[in-house]
Amino acid sequence: MTVKFMSLASGSSGNCYYLATDNTAILVDAGIGIRTIKKVFKERMLNLEGIQAVLVTHDHADHIKAVGHLGEKHGIPVYTTPEIHEGMKHSYCMTERLSPERTRFIRKEETFSVGDFTITCFEVPHDGTDNVGYCITAGDKTFSFLTDIGHITPTASRFIQQADYLILEANYDDSMLQMGPYPQHLKERIAGPNGHMSNHEMADYLSHHFPQRLKHLWLCHLSKDNNHPELAFKTVELAFRQENIIVGKDVEVTPLKRTTPSEMYILE
Repeated sequence: MTVKFMSLASGSSGNCYYLATDNTAILVDAGIGIRTIKKVFKERMLNLEGIQAVLVTHDHADHIKAVGHLGEKHGIPVYTTPEIHEGMKHSYCMTERLSPERTRFIRKEETFSVGDFTITCFEVPHDGTDNVGYCITAGDKTFSFLTDIGHITPTASRFIQQADYLILEANYDDSMLQMGPYPQHLKERIAGPNGHMSNHEMADYLSHHFPQRLKHLWLCHLSKDNNHPELAFKTVELAFRQENIIVGKDVEVTPLKRTTPSEMYILE
């Protein structure tokens, strides 16, 4: 089964990911403006009305900005835990409130299906009202999405290990964060166990716990002020090399762009 993957945006300004087979298309998060989503879909000749689900990871603004519009104006079912849904109801950025008809409640580690996709959400440590990653399988291909995560827990590790294709946070470089302009309380929140994951922490974990099936790693949610795509890539490349994992041979590694779409990856 051929699967297509594209990031529309990945960063603190907004996150949205597209995943599709020939028969089914879904979004993971919709934290960018609806006009931007429509513009990207038009440019890439994609059909927004063909989206069959929006999966929400948590209720922060950069993940839910267009969720209400997609649900209410386009009739797309929105899948989320009850706690995330409750958080979205109180979010300032939800200009369209989701009706019960558009909401599909899901529970952590209970598997459900949307067309060709078999989906399981799971707990991740972050500071939203509730926070999940997604493990999504189509045919013989498994994607794991962990967009905002403070540290790798045993649960997160279990779903990372299942991935052929992994979208994992590399939010900041430790030195850039500590030397940067953010106030101390924000630095502590970002670096805390329920904040975000650094390049080094992510690379160290993966180099020592490399998923056997992993073909492609996408580095997501890079900070504008505390990271660079090249720095995130080099950190991973060096950590992998020290464990005799060669980027470009054993695995592909791609930092995702913050505010512009990636290429469309066609995974045969």
